Amino acid sequence: MDELTNTRLYTDVCFIIEQGRKEAYASVNHKMIETYWNIGRRIVEEEQNGEVRAEYGAQIIAQLAEQLTLQYGKGFSARYLRAFRKFYLIVDDFQIWKSRFPNLTWTHIFKTLRVEDSTAIRWYLEMASKEMWSVRMLDRNISTQYFERHFVQPSLPMTETEPHQFELLKSPVVAEFLGFKQDDSYSEEELESAIITHLQEFMMEMGRGFAFMGRQQLVRTDTQDYFIDLVFYNVVLKCYVLIELLCCAQHNSSYVA
Repeated sequence: MDELTNTRLYTDVCFIIEQGRKEAYASVNHKMIETYWNIGRRIVEEEQNGEVRAEYGAQIIAQLAEQLTLQYGKGFSARYLRAFRKFYLIVDDFQIWKSRFPNLTWTHIFKTLRVEDSTAIRWYLEMASKEMWSVRMLDRNISTQYFERHFVQPSLPMTETEPHQFELLKSPVVAEFLGFKQDDSYSEEELESAIITHLQEFMMEMGRGFAFMGRQQLVRTDTQDYFIDLVFYNVVLKCYVLIELLCCAQHNSSYVA
């Protein structure tokens, strides 16, 4: 066997192994999630034929958790049983849900269940699946209240065929990763430099589809020349996004315009 054939064979077998592992993991992941959903359903059914009663439900979960923890370990504590129950109440039909969100892990789901609003939970799950959020990104978006920020924006008039551009943009932008403390005093130049240093995090915080084009870009008009602080291109909107950074020393705050 020549070296080229051996290399091709090795590469092909590695691909088969990796693909098989991915499919096996996906299968195990789906079965585990379905198991948790069924546990949640059984708990709710025990609560007076599905009627939610907090006091009675708490007793059931506490007793069941004690028994299951002895048998199967801490993965079935009262905290997790409450999560299984909540997951069942959020998801009416598991088979439909599985077909819509095949790429979500239990860790994704568990992260969203700390949110109180069921509408927000469904939205986070939808976005995590659609945008392929990692668990870390999902956790950060929940912590920075992305759902609330997304839906408090004023609705703008648009035609039926026109996409709502602002749906793709986070507003306001939360950029704690820049490293500025709340009582820090900093200039627009320092803010710009911090954004460039943390460019990937900043683009992910703004929304999806952004590509960085440059900083301090010269724009000439008939009356005046301007320097744009940051220039991005959005591949979804198919347009440039120009950012002007403004620092307010009086209130120790920053604005993106």
